Amino acid sequence: MINVIKTDIEGVVIIEPRVFGDERGYFMETWSQRDFDAQVRPIQFVQDNESKSRYGVLRGLHFQKGEHSQSKLVRVIKGRVLDVAVDIRKGSPTFGKHVKVELTADNHRQIFIPRGFAHGFVVLSDEALFQYKCDNLYAPESEGAIAWNDPTLGIDWQIPASDVILSEKDKHHPLLADCKDLFDYNQDYYK
Repeated sequence: MINVIKTDIEGVVIIEPRVFGDERGYFMETWSQRDFDAQVRPIQFVQDNESKSRYGVLRGLHFQKGEHSQSKLVRVIKGRVLDVAVDIRKGSPTFGKHVKVELTADNHRQIFIPRGFAHGFVVLSDEALFQYKCDNLYAPESEGAIAWNDPTLGIDWQIPASDVILSEKDKHHPLLADCKDLFDYNQDYYK
């Protein structure tokens, strides 16, 4: 069994797996189809991804559009990151709001981000290994993103802006108000 913690945005949940530790170290199940289906919602993940980044690297805020949209289950296996999910479903009562959670190798927390959200993270430790499961395959033609520093989002990334390291692509994303590729809250994103 996993401990599922609801957040202020419906559908986005924090998951704490059971960790069994002793003098040798620890053991935990990082994923159980049975537990996730019963306690969060039924899902079929089809792709696992991993990234390695150093302090200050910020990746985001990314999403995939249309039929290629993705739900994600993310975790950190080394280091610390601040993980952020932004509701970009037009018409949602929480449109433009975000959830953020610190994921670390020590707290073993995971966050589930359903379709209809932009996602990003920043590395708070010297280095981080970040892993995530997706319920849809990557489709480069369906990439979308919003600016990490959009003032209307009010995200405190917990590091100075001068320390943020971005890819060339992530330096040029539109503000949420200017983004044309948003989701419609009235569509069913949970399939």
